Order: sequence, then structure tokens, then C-alpha cells
Amino acid sequence: MGRIVGKAQYRDILLGAGLLWATFALVLWPEQAMGAMRDGIKLCGNVILPSLFPFFVLSSLVVELGMSRYLGKLLEPVMAPLFRVNGNCAAALALGFVGGYPVGAQTAIQIYENGQCSRTEAERMLAFCNNSGPAFILGVVGAGVFGSGAAGLLLYLTHLLASLLVGMLFRFYKPGEGPQTRRGRGPQFQAANFSKSFTKSVTGTLCSTLNICAFILFFTVFLRILAHAGVLAGAARLLSALLTPLGMDQTWAERLLTGLVEVSSGVSSLTDGTLSGRLSMAAFMLGWAGVSVHCQVMAFLGDSGLSIRTYVIGKLLHGALSASLTALLFRHIPLSAPASFYLAEQTEAIAQLDFNRALTISAAAAWGVWLAFLALTVYVVQKNSGKGRRNVV
Repeated sequence: MGRIVGKAQYRDILLGAGLLWATFALVLWPEQAMGAMRDGIKLCGNVILPSLFPFFVLSSLVVELGMSRYLGKLLEPVMAPLFRVNGNCAAALALGFVGGYPVGAQTAIQIYENGQCSRTEAERMLAFCNNSGPAFILGVVGAGVFGSGAAGLLLYLTHLLASLLVGMLFRFYKPGEGPQTRRGRGPQFQAANFSKSFTKSVTGTLCSTLNICAFILFFTVFLRILAHAGVLAGAARLLSALLTPLGMDQTWAERLLTGLVEVSSGVSSLTDGTLSGRLSMAAFMLGWAGVSVHCQVMAFLGDSGLSIRTYVIGKLLHGALSASLTALLFRHIPLSAPASFYLAEQTEAIAQLDFNRALTISAAAAWGVWLAFLALTVYVVQKNSGKGRRNVV
């Protein structure tokens, strides 16, 4: 089978057959396709655009204005020994933890294209900096799917820990190449070009978020058609037969296949079954992120020349480590422990906020982080200027 798919002529035949089937499916089931499209548009308008847009503008400004260079100077002692990347990459890691998919990946690609890190460093960062945001895991998955802020907190902590572990593993990727040195590339804060950078960030961010929405709409319709045609159920039967030794039945296999393609649809399907199994599968889906998110990252990669293979391997490792850590912690740390219970109460309070208030808090948090970056940059500039004057004297 692999040899057949590897040949161009057979690949074209399979692709043509798939496109022909998709066309007939849209003609045969227009109501299902239109319903899925409406659901996707609602998701993009109510969740994706409001939640991602502020963080995309923030990440773009951090890179365009050169703030990541100053942050890099401060965080070099942490990033270099742990992840074998220079400090400039810290912006991608931080924004990836806060902003959600695919803010971290987009920031890492921008840092590379602006010449602030090497190709190897960018590929190392892509393997672990594209993470789910706290709002999605704590609110949608924890409080929404599992009805428990403690479950959301557990998933978020294991998600972050697994991401850091993947980063430390990928420090051995291309071991002959270390972090890019700062020689001949001192920090340059481009404050004079703020208006140009701000305009470019806002317009570029709108294009980026529309690209993300396009992939979400496509995969929402794609999964709905596959489910209605029975293709998803057939593939799930085959997968469950292969994974019978692991105790996976058809229902769990169908959930897994859905999550492999689109993470939000996958975790939303985990409404019944054993809590430990649901948590572990949700952790894997969140770490893997789904083909939909990977296509979004590929759109950002463009002609950058960065390897998509290392990114995909990193996401597989992230999913496997997240699931393992979640299963381990679930056995040894009760979700009703005092500290966990207190944090869970705060999580549930956040998740119960109405959408407009949650959006206001999200935007305020984004700009608060940006202002913190700005204040830190100004402090470093003044400190370096003072050192320069003393050296001249």
C-alpha cells in the first residue's frame, strides 16, 4: 500500500477519487454540509476571532518592534541550557502558553524570518511552543466537557509540563548546532517605526486569523460529512480491531479519530465513560492539537524552509507525554485535594463568565502582557544606555 501511494500516478488517482467523492457528498447531503458550515462560522465568530486576534497582534508587535531581542538578553540563561535556543525564542514560548494554537508557532516562525534565531532553533521551538491556551482547557474542556474545574486544571498543568519535557528532549535535535550567538546582532528597539509596525501587525493578524477560520470551516464540514456517510464509523471499527489488546472499543476509536483531525470536536465527544480514560484521551488530543491546527501551522510556514516533520514528531510526543502524565497524576493526586479544590473554584468562576466579559478580560490580559513587555524593554534600554555613558566617560 505504501508503494502504491508513493507513486505519483497512483497518488493522483487516489486524490482524484477523493475529490470526486467529496463533490458527490456535498450534492447528496447539502443540509448536513450547510449545518456544519453554520456551526463553524458560529465557532469562528464567537470564539476564534475574539480570542486569537488580540494575542496575534501582541505576538506580531513583540517581534516587529524588536522587543524579543531584549527579552532574549534577560532570558538567555534559562532558554539556552534547557532548550538549546537563544533567549529571543522566549517570546514564542510565553505567548504559546497564554495565547493558544497557533500563536506560539506563528511567533517562532516570525522570529526566524526576522533573523533572530537560526533554522535549527526555530525547528526546536516549533516542536513544543504551539500549545493550547488556558481559556480553552480550563473553560471549554474542564468546566464545559468534564463539568469540573479541577479536571481542567489537571489537564492544563500536564499540558504545560509535557510541552516543557518535549522542549528539553528536542535540545538534542541536531546536537552539533548550539544556540545562535549574539555577536554582531545587538538588540535594536525599533520605536521610530511603531506606526508602521502596528499597522502591519493588525492587517497581517486579520489575514492570519481568517486563514485559521478557513481551515476550521473546512474540517468542520469534512468531519460532519464523514460521520453522516458512515466513513468515520467504518474507520473506527478498523482501528478498534487493531487496538483491541489496549481495550479500545468502536466508540473510543471514533472519538480518537475525531480528535486526531479536529481537537475541539474530539474533546467535545468525551461526554461519557470512565473519568480516567476520558482525561487521558483529552490530554492526548490537546497535546496532538489535530490536523486542522497543523494545517494552520503549515500555512504560516510557507516558503520559510522549516521542517514540518520535526513539528509533527514534537506534537505526537506532546500528546503521548500529556496522556501519560495525566494518567499518572490522576492515580496519585486526588482532584479534591485542598490546593486543587481552591484553584478549581477559581477556574469554574472564570468559566461561568458570560462571553462579553470573558472577551474583555482576554483582551485586557493581552494588552497587559504587551505593556509589561514594553516596560521591561524600556528598563533594559535605559540600563544599557547608562552603562554606555559610563564606559564613554
